[in-house]
Amino acid sequence: MAKIRPLMVLPPVIFLGLAALFYFGMQREDPDQLPSALSGKQAPPVVITQLGDLPGFDDATLRDGQIKLVNFWASWCAPCRVEHPNLSALSEQEGVPIYGVNYKDKPENALGFLAELGNPYAATGADSQGRMAINWGLYGVPETYVIDGEGRVLLRFAGPVTQRVIREQIAPLIEGAKGGS
Repeated sequence: MAKIRPLMVLPPVIFLGLAALFYFGMQREDPDQLPSALSGKQAPPVVITQLGDLPGFDDATLRDGQIKLVNFWASWCAPCRVEHPNLSALSEQEGVPIYGVNYKDKPENALGFLAELGNPYAATGADSQGRMAINWGLYGVPETYVIDGEGRVLLRFAGPVTQRVIREQIAPLIEGAKGGS
C-alpha cells in the first residue's frame, strides 16, 4: 500500500481553498463595489477645518432629520473633476444637500477647483491630514456616503458618482427617505 505524503495532498487542498474563496467572493451583490463596515451604523465624527470663507458643517448637521450626501474630494483628483457635474445636478434636481470634505489638498487649489467648476456643496471643510478619512474608512477620492436623517450610513460609494450610480443606487435611497418623511 502506497504511503500518502503531506506534499502530495497539499496542492489539491490549496486549489480547493482558493476555489472556495473565489466562489464566495463572487457571491457579493456588487463585485465592483468595496464593502463598508459603516453601512447601517452611525457616521463617524466630522473632523474638518474651515476651507476659505466657505460654510462648514459638524456632527449635528449629519443628524438634522434629512437625508444628505458626504463627498470626499480633492482638486488633484481627476475622477473628482469627472463626477463634479453629476454632483451639481443631483444637488439642484433632488434638493439633497451635499457636504464636501476636501481631502489632503492645498486650500488655494481646492478653492480654485470650486471657483472653476462651481460649488455643489451646502457646506464644506478641509481634512488636510486625512484623519476624518481614516475614521470613515476612505480608500481614496472620490468617495461618497449617503447619510440618513439620524446620521446613519445608508451607502458608501467608492469612485466617481455617475448618472448610473445616481439612478440605480442614490436616487432610490433619496426617494425612500422622502417616502418615509
